[in-house]
Amino acid sequence: MRLGQIFNLFVVALLLSVVPTAFSQVTPAARENSLPLVVGAGASSYNVDWNHSRMEGGTLWVDWNFSRAPSFLHGIGIEAEARDISLGSSSSREKNFRLDTVGGGVIYTWHHFRNFRPYGKFLMSLGGIDWNNPNPKFKHETRTVTAPGLGLEFRAFRNVWVRADYEYQFWPDIAQWMPNSTHVLDPQGFTVGAMYNFSHHRHY
Repeated sequence: MRLGQIFNLFVVALLLSVVPTAFSQVTPAARENSLPLVVGAGASSYNVDWNHSRMEGGTLWVDWNFSRAPSFLHGIGIEAEARDISLGSSSSREKNFRLDTVGGGVIYTWHHFRNFRPYGKFLMSLGGIDWNNPNPKFKHETRTVTAPGLGLEFRAFRNVWVRADYEYQFWPDIAQWMPNSTHVLDPQGFTVGAMYNFSHHRHY
């Protein structure tokens, strides 16, 4: 199964899991027992580190925060993320170029302020890359991608937050794809989007 198909399945699973939650917790008791779940989507702009090109795409993310855990764990959560970068290639050599990642990891959010929250994260993903190649049998590869990142979240309205995110990715063993090169592929870029927080817990 290609990574694009995995990405589509992730989106479908995300929607199926979120829609019932959105239409459930409407009573005060339900609010008290609401899930510490955050769902977001945004637009991404990345330097893909391939012929010095900057491209665009979209990102989805889901955060699960341990708001009911002991106090020393407050701020720690798990993030699942899916990103597709495939728009805006700058030359005919790159017209079929595409980067996809699907994965997750740990996120730490600082909850000291009421309406904005800085955070840091570290994710591990399955990454897929497509590119032009005279050899029709070698136009797609997958790698395990590691990615530290940081960002800032700002409350726009009640449970709606805006996120600005920076991520730096490491794709190993790139030298075999690029003749006379010994460096790893290290795309980096920004994502700006909005998210909805389903939790009503006072610590979040």
